[in-house]
Amino acid sequence: MRLSRLLLSLLAVGGVLLSQTLAAPMWIERQFLRAAELIAPVFGRHSPDSDVSIDHSSWNDFLARHLVAGEDGVNRVRYGAVSKPDRAALKAYVAKLETIDPATLDRAEQLAFWINLYNAATVLLILDHYPIDSIRDIEDPWDRPAATARGVTLSLDDIEHGIIRPAFRDPRIHYALNCASIGCPNLAAKAYSSGDIDAQLDAAARSYVNHPRGVEVIEGKVVASKLYGWYREDFGDSKAAVLDHIRLYAEPPLRTALEGKRRIDKYRYDWSLNDAP
Repeated sequence: MRLSRLLLSLLAVGGVLLSQTLAAPMWIERQFLRAAELIAPVFGRHSPDSDVSIDHSSWNDFLARHLVAGEDGVNRVRYGAVSKPDRAALKAYVAKLETIDPATLDRAEQLAFWINLYNAATVLLILDHYPIDSIRDIEDPWDRPAATARGVTLSLDDIEHGIIRPAFRDPRIHYALNCASIGCPNLAAKAYSSGDIDAQLDAAARSYVNHPRGVEVIEGKVVASKLYGWYREDFGDSKAAVLDHIRLYAEPPLRTALEGKRRIDKYRYDWSLNDAP
């Protein structure tokens, strides 16, 4: 389904026709990657001289009311406390973003647009199915329609893997996109904005790398989030390169504990819902 949606998006937007038989998982993965490379230029086009600035105040208002910063360093959402008016306001915010052509934005504004759209759409997905224990309790959560852009229906996977990753090629985006899980990097307390996005991404990276669910050294072994395994090619071309990326953001005592380490020994991830009481 994920591959089909990307191809349909390409047909609708770019007139691209890819017709072959889905024969094997390896073929599907190769074709998905090709589709991502094709769809990214379509949705990743930007206007360098644009002065368009998107108002994300509705998203900020929602976060201010319902995001809770835990003492354990994990941000959680009070899904059960979201009122009907607040939910309607969040839907209206996503609907407003859907009216914007990303191509009219400069690069920084566009990246903020995609990150905020992804995170808001994820919260709406959880609200549509709450109460649940995990986003994985929802059938095909990353493949179902999440939002539209330029009239094309996109899933969360389309936004992340078909647009953001290939169009921006910045490993820090993985610290900004939230999958509504404890193991995921925090949902930011403020909307991403073009003027601050570099600082925001750096802060998100430092926050996750230096939290135990991101990276820690236990009895001399490097234990890291599965995020670094799933997207290893985004962080570096080898296991050692991934650790080099981590060191860029590691603070004492983690930086000291990582000295001499050249590989990640174990991965882990907590898919529990980032739900606040």
